[in-house]
Amino acid sequence: MFALPLLLLAISTEVVATAALPRARGFTDPGWSAVVVVGYLVSTWLLTVVVRRMDVSIAYAIWSGLGTAAIAVIGYLWMGESLGPVKLGGIALIIGGVLLLNLQTAAH
Repeated sequence: MFALPLLLLAISTEVVATAALPRARGFTDPGWSAVVVVGYLVSTWLLTVVVRRMDVSIAYAIWSGLGTAAIAVIGYLWMGESLGPVKLGGIALIIGGVLLLNLQTAAH
């Protein structure tokens, strides 16, 4: 169970870095650029620790699925992005794919 909390921390760190991308202004704002770079470095390092104890296919599926869903919600709530039925359907498909991968691994 050590891997899952670290994976959630890695995802959270990556989501913060991704949410900071617009504020980095193409890496012309040093402070926000540092948030982005450090966030991606820390999140990737945490992912390398996680895949020692978890299949990389499962870890990355959870990483990308939860990260994508979180950024879509953050974009809607705080960045003025749309969140219509098509985007919600896409998020549902991503989450469904992650669940199927996890179920497949649990079956073996």
